[in-house]
Amino acid sequence: MGRFSLPPRLVDWTLFALVCFEVASGLVSLTLGRPEHRFLFYAHGIAGLTLVILLFWKVRRVRGRITDLSKWDRTTPVSILAVLVASAALVTGVMWVFGYHERFGYWEFLMLHMAFGVALVPLVLSHLSQRYRPPRREDFEGRRTFLTYLALGAVGAIAWRAQSAINRLLDTPGADRRFTGSRERGSFTGNAFPTTSWVADDPDPVDPDDWSLTVGGATERGIDLAYDELAPDDRERSTLDCTSGWYSVQDWTGVRVGDLLDEVEPTDDARYVRFQSVTGYRWSLPIDEARDALLATHVGEEAISHGHGFPLRIVTPGRRGFQWVKWVVSVEVREEYDYGQWVVIFTSGFTDSDP
Repeated sequence: MGRFSLPPRLVDWTLFALVCFEVASGLVSLTLGRPEHRFLFYAHGIAGLTLVILLFWKVRRVRGRITDLSKWDRTTPVSILAVLVASAALVTGVMWVFGYHERFGYWEFLMLHMAFGVALVPLVLSHLSQRYRPPRREDFEGRRTFLTYLALGAVGAIAWRAQSAINRLLDTPGADRRFTGSRERGSFTGNAFPTTSWVADDPDPVDPDDWSLTVGGATERGIDLAYDELAPDDRERSTLDCTSGWYSVQDWTGVRVGDLLDEVEPTDDARYVRFQSVTGYRWSLPIDEARDALLATHVGEEAISHGHGFPLRIVTPGRRGFQWVKWVVSVEVREEYDYGQWVVIFTSGFTDSDP
């Protein structure tokens, strides 16, 4: 170990950089579900284990200041709290990886892991601000610093691979996780797979006799379709990967969005298609991607249930579950990206459903 060392200020800044990367990559990963994105999930896991190793190194170096109360100052409680929160993030993450899914009230280990990760950022930032020592050029000079970072990354990668091997060896519940970390539930079971809603979306059942689908926006014409006017003859086998930690593969039947767009003829400046729910919840897709999406009326051989979005929900392969809008009432072609959707997905169900 004598060959590996970092100046104390580099340890602090590296910890902060790793925490920021973990939070940023964790949040971004909630919007990604295609196999080509798997490397972000791998990097998240490796960086997390590297952070733990570095944190242990940090605590080992300063343990004398922690155990001796006479050496405490106003920054010490914050530092101890940061260590506890980081440890909690590690434990909950490991429990989730190994397939444990006990709940603490509403919260599963995955949700607790994310909450502890986000809470760690202000704690580490507070520690840095109170002990502010910017890195110096000489901190990065010499072979020792390079070898130390290389060793940290290598050990983190080995630890990440080891947990995967242990999962398979022990045949734990986490052994069959998808690359996103989600576990399989209820594939090919029709409406029997899990029902979840984002935040407060919980509308009354939709009466198909009073429902219609509006398609328009930046188009040459608009159309309104009643439920019995839909022609659900397109099929799609797709994986719904929910950000709460499960995935389910289903056969969906419905109407191809591209067919609807051909009917309304988007203008030359059309770039996005926005799908809006009866609750006001909405999400947009690039128009080329939207053409391949499916507005599903059936899952398996069954009409989709209310909990799964009856009478219509969007099925968009490669997107995470919260982007599969339920209870769709409008398809709007747009020229500009809808940044407001990032706010609405957290407020729908609490407010009126007007666009």
